[in-house]
Amino acid sequence: MMTKKTNFVFNIILLLLSCHDLNLANAAGGKWDLLMSNIGISAMHMQLLNNDRVIIYDRTDFGASNISLPNGKCRNNPKDLVLKIDCTAHSVEYDVSTNSIRPLMVQTDVWCSSGSATSDGTLVQTGGFNDGRNMVRTFKPCSTCDWQEIGNGLIQSRWYSTNHILPDGSQIIIGGRDTFNYEFFPKTASTNKVFNLPFIQQTNVPKEENNLYPFVFLNVDGNLFIFANNRAILLDYTTNTIVKTYPQIPGGDPRNYPSTGSAVLLPLKAQTIQAEVLVCGGAPIGSYLKAARANTFVGALNTCGRITITDPNPQWNMETMPLARTMGDMVILPNGNVLIVNGAAAGTAGWGIARNPVLSPVIYRPDNPSGSRFEIQNPNAIPRMYHSTAVLLRDGRVLVGGSNPNELYNFTRVLFPTDLSLEAFSPSYLDSNSANLRPQIIFPGSHKKIKYGQRLNIRFTLSGSLVNTNLIKVTMVAPGFNTHSNTMNQRMLILSNEKVKRTGILTYQVSSIFPNSGKLAPPGYYLLFVVNQDIPSEGIWIKIQ
Repeated sequence: MMTKKTNFVFNIILLLLSCHDLNLANAAGGKWDLLMSNIGISAMHMQLLNNDRVIIYDRTDFGASNISLPNGKCRNNPKDLVLKIDCTAHSVEYDVSTNSIRPLMVQTDVWCSSGSATSDGTLVQTGGFNDGRNMVRTFKPCSTCDWQEIGNGLIQSRWYSTNHILPDGSQIIIGGRDTFNYEFFPKTASTNKVFNLPFIQQTNVPKEENNLYPFVFLNVDGNLFIFANNRAILLDYTTNTIVKTYPQIPGGDPRNYPSTGSAVLLPLKAQTIQAEVLVCGGAPIGSYLKAARANTFVGALNTCGRITITDPNPQWNMETMPLARTMGDMVILPNGNVLIVNGAAAGTAGWGIARNPVLSPVIYRPDNPSGSRFEIQNPNAIPRMYHSTAVLLRDGRVLVGGSNPNELYNFTRVLFPTDLSLEAFSPSYLDSNSANLRPQIIFPGSHKKIKYGQRLNIRFTLSGSLVNTNLIKVTMVAPGFNTHSNTMNQRMLILSNEKVKRTGILTYQVSSIFPNSGKLAPPGYYLLFVVNQDIPSEGIWIKIQ
């Protein structure tokens, strides 16, 4: 029998053990910084370009924004649903180095559109609403460039579709509202048509449409993994053939818009034949209608499904997030971990139908044992709800903006006002106490052109001593196009490396081998990082071709 004293000691031990476990699972980290309180628009769409500028845009059909077009320019669009002559900008370019904004001119409505940066670094953006449904728009990375618009660049109208770069550098555009097919850009003689994809129609839930913005990833065999609602297929887009059907994600709840979970292709080994996809969050089936019609806000999903899409008999492995979340954004960090940020704990995507903002991001460490992969980070002060965005920057920070769950811009007398700010989240690897572990790349210089299969000697410095050369890795990240919790074309490869050599007092060299195929790394610009004990260098731009 325990005495009161021994019982007290026993309870203290249990308390300490439980606190220890909580700290392992929920250790807070990271830092938030407000970059700009007002960029003039709410950041519904974001893409980092290879000149370290981020293209940001919102819809055009809500009236005037809070930033004027330059030099007295005005948008004259008789098809606009609200303001025919509009002298304000609905797109801006954010310069990371100067923390400044340049207004841009976009003519047609880009609301809920899609896009990806192509192999030459140009942002190709497709579709939208109203007069924007069949449009293709391009933006080249230069300090004076502006949007160029291609009328009828799409055969099929596209609203809430998904884009991905292909091994030949072209772009595929899949799905959209009431659009059960795919097409390509640019067009060729053989691709100047649409290709039916019944899977998109089969996963369309009447009145909820939880298959919009499908999650699309290029598999290492060159086929496309497509996840819509709660199911997935592997598509050979060259023959329009489904080559594999995956099991339904356990539980059967929807993960795409408007339930709006998020997904990521986990980091690939450069010469690998294995690929894994992680799908997290969303909302239980029926949540959208309950919120929109009955003002009932169902709790978001707290589960993630992880599947090896290259397995002969692939199965979902389920994990539990520490925080339930719908409308979260998943960003691959330079060290291979995944940041899950933004969103709400109840309701779904849509105007005014989510509650309980999730202010704390979560880090997911894919290489940790199951049960110890999630770590809660320090909370934000700004709710980032419907129409929020997040993208990785070259210095390792994550740019976060947006949030406008209102039909128009509304800053007062609403639960979640329209937000025009930009913030940066700095993961704990940017803490000052890690400075001596942070590599600095000294060769090659930025914008180095790399050939497939090339071996490259990468030189870097460390202010502190290199403890273990086996803890050095080199990663390359394709920056994604982010909107509605779907980061299109986001991709990381961990390169094959030879042993690190010391070349000076504080200098080192690692010989890295780049992927040998566009199936592993589609041609284009990537951010290259040297990572030491999970602490990444600042990235440099490379172009693989």
